[in-house]
Amino acid sequence: MVGQLNPNLLLIVPLAPFAGSIIAGLFGTKFFGNVVGRKSSHTVTILGVLIAFILSCMTLVEVTNGASFNGTIYNWMTIAGLKFEIGFLIDSLTALMMCVVTFVSLMVHVYTIGYMKDDEGYNRFFSYISLFTFAMLMLVMSNNLLQLFFGWEAVGLVSYLLIGFWFKRPTATAAGMKAFLVNRVGDFGFILGVGLLVAYTGTLNYGEIFAQKQELAKLLLPGTGWLLITVACICLFIGAMGKSAQFPLHVWLPDSMEGPTPISALIHAATMVTAGIFMVARMSPLFELSDTALSFVLIIGSITALFMGFLGVIQNDIKRVVAYSTLSQLGYMTVALGASAYSVAIFHVMTHAFFKALLFLAAGSVIIGMHHVQDIRNMGGLRKYMPITWITFLLGSLALIGTPFFSGFYSKDSIIEAVHNSTIYGSGFASFAVLASVFVTAFYSFRLYFLVFHGKERFGQVHDKDIHHDEAHGLALGQKPHESPFVVTLPLIFLAIPSVIIGYFAIGPMLFGDFFKDVFFVADAHAAMAEISKEFHGPIAMAIHSFTTAPVFLAVAGVVSAYYFYMVNPRVPAYIKGKSGPIYDLLDNKYYLDKFNEVIIAGGVRLLGNGLWRIGDKTIIDGFLVNGSAKLIRLLSIFSRKIQSGYLYHYAFVMILGVLGFLIYFMPFPFAK
Repeated sequence: MVGQLNPNLLLIVPLAPFAGSIIAGLFGTKFFGNVVGRKSSHTVTILGVLIAFILSCMTLVEVTNGASFNGTIYNWMTIAGLKFEIGFLIDSLTALMMCVVTFVSLMVHVYTIGYMKDDEGYNRFFSYISLFTFAMLMLVMSNNLLQLFFGWEAVGLVSYLLIGFWFKRPTATAAGMKAFLVNRVGDFGFILGVGLLVAYTGTLNYGEIFAQKQELAKLLLPGTGWLLITVACICLFIGAMGKSAQFPLHVWLPDSMEGPTPISALIHAATMVTAGIFMVARMSPLFELSDTALSFVLIIGSITALFMGFLGVIQNDIKRVVAYSTLSQLGYMTVALGASAYSVAIFHVMTHAFFKALLFLAAGSVIIGMHHVQDIRNMGGLRKYMPITWITFLLGSLALIGTPFFSGFYSKDSIIEAVHNSTIYGSGFASFAVLASVFVTAFYSFRLYFLVFHGKERFGQVHDKDIHHDEAHGLALGQKPHESPFVVTLPLIFLAIPSVIIGYFAIGPMLFGDFFKDVFFVADAHAAMAEISKEFHGPIAMAIHSFTTAPVFLAVAGVVSAYYFYMVNPRVPAYIKGKSGPIYDLLDNKYYLDKFNEVIIAGGVRLLGNGLWRIGDKTIIDGFLVNGSAKLIRLLSIFSRKIQSGYLYHYAFVMILGVLGFLIYFMPFPFAK
């Protein structure tokens, strides 16, 4: 039925997970006396997310039937005509993101029951992931920049708590702080972009800002020759570079693997890292006014897609391989945004959410079966011990590399085609980057798959020790892996289903139908989507045609290469490693970006801070103003104390000198004239 959605039901969507988080967080922790137990904590949080998921699905159905909502829920305050409000904008983009976020979050909540069952922070973890879901829902449902910024910062704060969840482990606390600080760099750009828009439009509301886009397009940034809209969009995208881990602000994401595996799936699949992609897509009416901004987006995404994929080739931690895969796929999404293919970017956000959550949770299942060993060099042959984990991991990997008929194929192939048809500056390099990334992705994905599930069993020979854990972890001599409990494997099965089929059913309406009608604005000059729509003849024809195209050949080449290198002739990668010392060192040190940040950025800040402390604080403020004034008073006191002798003739002599001084000063002298 066409009409307006019920705002009260919409309000329940974010508040249900929030309520579960409050109950588990306040009444399920030691600080508040452990009023509720573990079962109550996971029940109430799962129930909250389940309610949000059901209502999100209902909302999506109503939106596809023509319903919508764009209005204020609560008016916080008004200052000089500027309204600070909580409001919802519910269209097809929002409804889709609501369903993806709540579904993946629900699967992660259920999975957590098995993965975190022995952890003393069980209730606290459930509280955090529900709070994370609430923050992301507030972000995607917002209709104004204030609420967007609230959700933006809230997901950053909760990610810090989750990455550093095992706070007794120094690497975890360092990773959490790194994520927090790197995101603050991006957020500085984001708040500048928001500030520029508010300053020149006088409003925080999306619709009111978009209504003034033509006036904004004519303005220059004061004191420069730069278009205001270009500067504002680049500033907004710098915020997205932090949240969505784009080069060079990507450095926090691999280290975030220090957090528990369920949060790796939640952060890197459907929530925090997709926030930047969502924001740029939502702001499409503004980005379309600046080819410079789009070109910047396109080039940054291309670099991220290709060069982060290279790093996944040499990783040996099972979670870090998947993490670098996330970085590369986020680059794909960003490239699509730069090519003005916003619907394709969001389509890949959706398909990626399912298969990447599946891969992370399957990796966690492997870690459980291996007694918390994460080094893939200590695995092998797990297929016969963990059949459900094996088949679901394989399905997720096939989706990731873009196997025809799988979900990832439809979204990745559409991105490659859109970039190929783009006329934005930098599209040539972007086209090469996304195409080369197909081979790289297939290679590192199936390197991981073969080393974990096939080949020689490399566990249980000696007591395995993982670098992130103590000696109590790992399989003992002769011990075998085991399949994870049902509460862990069930979410894998549920995530595997959309990872295989959702792309087939969604590509038509989402990319070439009316699903995103009136959501994205694309300038007439940016015709990439119009070009690929001419070549689309249905999902079956698209998949069949792909067998004659370069991406499928590159994917097959990547899989075959990985099989030969790690199953047939393992001496080859060892030989290549020995012969490519400088290149391997470059990749092993992650392009030395961490060292650059540590030595140049952090070192420069420390040097500046020490200089300000020594010169400004210690010398000027403490030495001159504070201590200097005290020393001056002390000297004056010493002098004045000497003339306070107590003898009457001394005081009389001083009075005479004073009178004499006045006479000399005020007496006119003849020669003065």
